[in-house]
Amino acid sequence: MHLKIFSLLLTLPLSLSLLVANGTGVCEKCPIKSIQEAIDQASAGDTIFIQKGIYKESNILVDKPLVIIGEDFPTIDGEDRGEIIRIVSDSVTIDGVFIVNVGTSYTSDHAAIRVVKSSHFVIQNVVLEKLFFGIFIEKSQEGKIYHNKIIGDAQDEYNSGNGIHLWYSKKISISKNTVQNVRDGIYLEFADSITVVGNISRDNLRYGLHFMFSNNDVYNDNVFENNGAGVAVMFSKHISMYNNQFRDNWGTASFGLLLKEINDLEIEHNLFESNTIAISVEGANRVNYLNNEFKSNGWAIKVRGACYTNLFKGNSFLNNSFDVSYNSRINDNLFEGNYWSNYSGYDLDKDGVGDVPYRPVKLFSYIVNRTPEAIVLMRSLFIDIIDFSEKVSPVFTPDELVDKHPLMNVL
Repeated sequence: MHLKIFSLLLTLPLSLSLLVANGTGVCEKCPIKSIQEAIDQASAGDTIFIQKGIYKESNILVDKPLVIIGEDFPTIDGEDRGEIIRIVSDSVTIDGVFIVNVGTSYTSDHAAIRVVKSSHFVIQNVVLEKLFFGIFIEKSQEGKIYHNKIIGDAQDEYNSGNGIHLWYSKKISISKNTVQNVRDGIYLEFADSITVVGNISRDNLRYGLHFMFSNNDVYNDNVFENNGAGVAVMFSKHISMYNNQFRDNWGTASFGLLLKEINDLEIEHNLFESNTIAISVEGANRVNYLNNEFKSNGWAIKVRGACYTNLFKGNSFLNNSFDVSYNSRINDNLFEGNYWSNYSGYDLDKDGVGDVPYRPVKLFSYIVNRTPEAIVLMRSLFIDIIDFSEKVSPVFTPDELVDKHPLMNVL
């Protein structure tokens, strides 16, 4: 038996000989030619090596702990038949494959890779194209989604899926992925203790990142760019968002970040640049906005109501059309020590803090909230006059909404 194996290795290319010697090899000239056959024949804990080539397979079921590694990115072509890989076992790794042609369905969420009720999984170095859903994680935990590239061709929301989709899952790391041209780049629902780090989510139809009913999550060092809208955070609590970039999310109903019905957030050291609305807020309480940069947005902060005990400190507001929009006469949110490029006060004692308080809510912002068509008057002398009058004697804008210690220089 050993002599036969040795003779077989001599007839194969060196790279493939190593594959067969150290695990199960799959290739056109191998004894095992299909990925599903290799999985069926493997024992728990084995490694399966897939040589470069095209494998026209779908509905591949991984039902035991395995490591599946592609050599030079072999292509798994689902031929639009439906789901391509389904993982239903703990301790499965998928590494280095190229998956295309997931079948579109209006009744089932077909995915390139679906993980169901599993733990300690790893999906890394995978390229997905021509997909419906990309990576779909369902009722799973303790996993890693690392360094994947997901490129869709979505045209309409109703017949497209999400790039990375988590549902009822926890303790999962999503890092260093690129997601573009899908419905939502990253979607989380009932997903707790998730870390989303160093991803690029751009050119997606709806949101770069969309999550609901998901608590104790951390999002840092991500880029959300040129999406239908940047990031939507809804019905969640205990979230940290820092060092992210929200850029070029433009449209009549677009924003960099939407906060709705959320509590206890830390939003720190983020860049909001060239968005229609940098942050749109409704029903958000105990949120700390610290050391963020708001640059060249339509609205920097648009508060729609029911927002209490929030802190805005150390932020830089640079050349926004409106720094703060507020639709209530009552305010218990604190603006303290921010830099405002529109501030025209002075600093006689040269301590870096303006001697005159700054009121960031302009009367014209109040008017545009109620009559959007009034935006055409934005650059008129009339608007400058009414804004100055409101600043001298506030009538329509919140009396308490004032930065008493505006900074003279950007931090």
